Amino acid sequence: MPTPQPVLLYDGECGLCNACVRWLLRVDERGVLRFAPLQSAPGQEFLRAHGLATDDFDTLIFVPDWGRPAPAAYLVRTDGVLAACAAAGGVARELANLRVLPRGLRDAGYKTIARLRYALFGRYVPVPLPRAEWERRFLAR
Repeated sequence: MPTPQPVLLYDGECGLCNACVRWLLRVDERGVLRFAPLQSAPGQEFLRAHGLATDDFDTLIFVPDWGRPAPAAYLVRTDGVLAACAAAGGVARELANLRVLPRGLRDAGYKTIARLRYALFGRYVPVPLPRAEWERRFLAR
């Protein structure tokens, strides 16, 4: 059986989202996670294929197995964040323990930050990745 290919789709224009992706790149020492902005061709294709809005980037989407996407086999908001942390392993796996908190409570905080993210963290200004080998972990940039 092939190894699952987890992918995190994120707001490619958000400073906070890009900082989180870079953090996950650092802590995911096994190089398991792949990434793509929601605005990219792969991100937009996924959104259309799953009947999701192609112009709403207030959430991230974690796809457990990009190579074999099943209908509705994706996680959003805090469920997606925590699943990505679990997949990354290491210190990030410890954050996944926050699943014990009720989803409604977690997602309320997520939605508040999502609404304020540009005001608090600004828009992402593309810069080269600190490690050239990380580039291959992106489906698109």
